[in-house]
Amino acid sequence: MVKSAKILYFFFILLITVSCNSEEGTFIKGKISNLEYPYILASYLSSDTLAIDTISADRSGHFKYTSTIDTLTTFSLYLNNYESAVVVFANEGEKLTVNGDAQLPDLIKVNGNEINDDLTTFKTENEDLLKQRGQLFINLQESVEFDTIRNQTLARHDELTKLNMLNHELTLSAEEFIKNNPAKLSSLIMINNFFMNSDNPGALERVLGYLQGDIAKSAYASSLKFYSEKMNRSAEGAKMPYFQLEDREEKKVYSHDFNGKYLLLSFISMSGVESRETVELLRHEYAEVNKDSVEFVTVYIDSDIYPDDYADNDSIPWIVIPEKRSWGADIVDNYNVQYIPYNILIAPDGNIKVRNIPSQGVADMIGNSSEDIVQ
Repeated sequence: MVKSAKILYFFFILLITVSCNSEEGTFIKGKISNLEYPYILASYLSSDTLAIDTISADRSGHFKYTSTIDTLTTFSLYLNNYESAVVVFANEGEKLTVNGDAQLPDLIKVNGNEINDDLTTFKTENEDLLKQRGQLFINLQESVEFDTIRNQTLARHDELTKLNMLNHELTLSAEEFIKNNPAKLSSLIMINNFFMNSDNPGALERVLGYLQGDIAKSAYASSLKFYSEKMNRSAEGAKMPYFQLEDREEKKVYSHDFNGKYLLLSFISMSGVESRETVELLRHEYAEVNKDSVEFVTVYIDSDIYPDDYADNDSIPWIVIPEKRSWGADIVDNYNVQYIPYNILIAPDGNIKVRNIPSQGVADMIGNSSEDIVQ
């Protein structure tokens, strides 16, 4: 589960930073194959209001859409009932084309102005990597639909490892693009796409340093720099941010309760295969650690949607927090949790040791770290 609202927020900031004047409306047309529904939903910000239009598509996926805008606008075209989407950047008077496959949204090509053309060129140059990543997304989705926690754990782990490798290669390509185009608006968009949700705050800070000219001074760039500073406050090696939580028995749980101990913070959902898989894996890890020097805390961040009896019935032997404020909770924001499940390991000195640590590697990581301390 990803905080897509945060991504939209930065896109909306982009809308008010650049504008141009023209006398014509905006026309978007194209063809999207593998549409399961005969329509596309277009959303965009209009006068501080989120507008949503329905675009009809024929059996071949052809569509046409006209909109009246007077500034640079970000259109999100949602396909197959929000299963995938493509972003189109448009100014008044422009004629844009959109072509691709709904099942491979990262490869959908948008053309008609410099921003879209730059992004499409990047897609073309990295087509093989994007195809591989798109297929992995499909495979992972299919494994979620077949609820196979025990039988598919290793296969899913292998695919997630491949996905991380592909994302790393794409991030390197994105950084090269930004370095070569430091004054282009498309570079800001690339930073948002590839570095905003990264667990590497140093990379975000580095690519922001490449920006030059008016783009580097824009409100959008300033918002990215602010976010970079926020990431550094919860990065590996940083002091753990303070938290005050309340467990299922309404007992207060404070960050300083774990001074001198390893703390494994896990953020999960009360529903879904991946979160149930995480709980099962953490059970095995918890059985292997020294309870006198290690604590686990699991935060269910969607208990405002799902009842917390799932957590009770699961008989988790460590501290469980049903966070009623969900994605709006202070701990989620302060620890920069972008998706779930997500694990953070904190060392006895109170510093963040590992972000996004795999569930099946917690006990080994703690054991190896303890040996290093002894030596």
